[in-house]
Amino acid sequence: MSAPTISLLYTEVEEELRAAVRDLLTDRSGPAAVLARADTAASGGVPYDSELWTALARDIGAAGLLVPEELGGAGASAREAAVVLEELGRAVAVVPFFSSAVLATSALLACDGPAARDLLGRLASGETTAALAVSLAASPYRPPEPAVELGADGTVLGTVTGVIGAEVADVLLVPVRHAGGRALCAVERTAPGVSITPVTSLDLTRPIATVSFGGAPAEVVAEGDGPVRDALVTGAGLLASEQLGIADWCLTTTVAYVKERKQFARPIGSFQAIKHRLADLWLEVVGARAAARNAAAHLACWGAGSAGSGEVATAVAVAQAHCGTVAVHAAEECIQLHGGIGMTWEHPAHLYLKRAKADEIALGTPGDHRNALAGLADLPGPVS
Repeated sequence: MSAPTISLLYTEVEEELRAAVRDLLTDRSGPAAVLARADTAASGGVPYDSELWTALARDIGAAGLLVPEELGGAGASAREAAVVLEELGRAVAVVPFFSSAVLATSALLACDGPAARDLLGRLASGETTAALAVSLAASPYRPPEPAVELGADGTVLGTVTGVIGAEVADVLLVPVRHAGGRALCAVERTAPGVSITPVTSLDLTRPIATVSFGGAPAEVVAEGDGPVRDALVTGAGLLASEQLGIADWCLTTTVAYVKERKQFARPIGSFQAIKHRLADLWLEVVGARAAARNAAAHLACWGAGSAGSGEVATAVAVAQAHCGTVAVHAAEECIQLHGGIGMTWEHPAHLYLKRAKADEIALGTPGDHRNALAGLADLPGPVS
């Protein structure tokens, strides 16, 4: 079987999807709205925008992008999901798309059996939201040992930290250990014995929580830990597109600002030092776009359950080794070149820096991905 052709260009369908998502976010998730959500999170509330998620999930159909058509989904691919994540990154939107439509859905797509198919159909409709009960800090190259145990009576006991999307999930997908090995279980969030405790998050627009299970009833949806590994690799590959969206917004916003901000009766963007910094940043963002698109294209070409293949793993490692660092640098430049206003709570730049930094250390650090890439390319890695 010959390798599929990889294209980094956006298709007409992808551009139409981008336009629909961007229009929705412009109307309902502008900087003022996101800052208000951040205020809610800072006060201890849940910042998720349920109305925005309903419109994105059901009206646009983003919740079921990765779900096959026979199960009620759009039958799209990682390329389309990547476009949505680019736009969500540009808006630092407070919706559970990444936790439910990417991580949880990717885990279920790697499962067999009626339980997984039924849950995928529910997710595709937008009526149900799921979360993968794994720490956001988990590395796809070293999946964590399950911290939850499945008993003989079909209930689960244990605690998982650093989970995203748990507060708004209807179903929790929980990696467990049991007498026969490992499995993935589905647990209703409202089931007795489930406790979700929000914790302080660096990124106020993507809260994290500690999830405890004290004898909650569970349904096994898959045996083994393959679905979790696939979800972590797919999530890391598509997270690069969110990082691209963050970097692109920071660059575009900063360029617009330096054209208007004057110093010594001249726009500060006319000074050579500023031009050089932004030109260098533009090159970094272009490189990030190529890396992120390459990861999404590989995930799309090889399909569900293929995240462990060498080609896909290499593309994902390259994207994450580069895009996380670029997003953080772009956000730092955005704040610095905006001067004093960039340091204020009222300007949204700090939200982009926090999201960029949180993304950089999510699902493996750049160092983790570089080390993995050295092994995948059979090159000498750092001496430990």
